Amino acid sequence: MTALPYLYLASQSPRRSQLLEQMGVRHVLLLPNVQGDVAEDAEAIEAVLPGETPRDYVVRVTGLKLDAAVARHARRQLAQAPILCSDTTVALGTQILGKPADAADADRMLRQLAGQTHEVLTAVALQDGGQRRTALSISQVTFAAMTEAQIAAYVASGEPMGKAGSYGIQGRAAAHVAHMAGSYSGIMGLPVYETAQLLRQAGWPL
Repeated sequence: MTALPYLYLASQSPRRSQLLEQMGVRHVLLLPNVQGDVAEDAEAIEAVLPGETPRDYVVRVTGLKLDAAVARHARRQLAQAPILCSDTTVALGTQILGKPADAADADRMLRQLAGQTHEVLTAVALQDGGQRRTALSISQVTFAAMTEAQIAAYVASGEPMGKAGSYGIQGRAAAHVAHMAGSYSGIMGLPVYETAQLLRQAGWPL
């Protein structure tokens, strides 16, 4: 009996893992900084370069994260399998809104997003042996106007922490989303359609 294929997911996001499960894709987490491994500086990878556009930023960071995952895979001498990496950023015009440093930072970002339309860009990269395939999903999200009390309550929930733009579309923030155009799964962090295309191009039996 032939063993089912699997891939390595280089992401700590439970949402990306759930979306792969939804697609029926077997995967193993390939995470940094396990005991005894080489330390990886995620903050340096995610630093924005001067004058960098949101599109260039998310594609570059995804590539760097995949480079780190490929090196991690080699160091650990793991069995061969494709490696999947993804990164999401929120952009208000040309301004990149990353993960909030603290509650005050989350409050600041949400005040900027309230009543405005912004873009959510998610890049995906798949390393399959010596070949790398990439895709980019861009969606638009419009937030309704939010009161100070609503923003404070959402920040107090803790949900904004660790999320680009200080919100998660699949959580309580959905109550404030007036309109959305594009890929819901892409806004969550892994665009299912684009990811499926990359896997099919690599010969994955979806």
